[in-house]
Amino acid sequence: MSQSNYQNQNRNVPSYGYTQGYGAVPNQVPNYNNQQMYQPQAPVQQPIPSASVAPGQLPLEASYIENILRLNKGKIATAYATFENNREWNAKIFKGIIEAAGRDHLILSDPQTGVRYLIPMLYLDYITFDEEIEYEYPYGVAPSLSTYPPR
Repeated sequence: MSQSNYQNQNRNVPSYGYTQGYGAVPNQVPNYNNQQMYQPQAPVQQPIPSASVAPGQLPLEASYIENILRLNKGKIATAYATFENNREWNAKIFKGIIEAAGRDHLILSDPQTGVRYLIPMLYLDYITFDEEIEYEYPYGVAPSLSTYPPR
């Protein structure tokens, strides 16, 4: 069957710019001289809304675990972590002073041994404190938290 007979039999089938049959090729060759068609568009940046902060409270987008830990820097904490598929120790308890906290890690220092622990947040289950924790900023003090984009 010739290609013209094939096209006549399948008139109701849309071609989408390609000829019918095996090894379809475009009917039209694109004009590469028209550069406007191929220029990439710059992504539109959506403005991040600034959170309204009530006096003495964390901004809504800043109430992540790492920010709460930063507010409690210098306090003694007990961190419970689980390490799956570990034959030596599946769960471990770390107790120490909070030195730093980031988006993906916590640094504790044991005051008795001087050992510092860098604990990935991925393994962290929960944290306990023997004293009251800070969750609110003092009134009139701007938060010194890093400004991360919302997750």
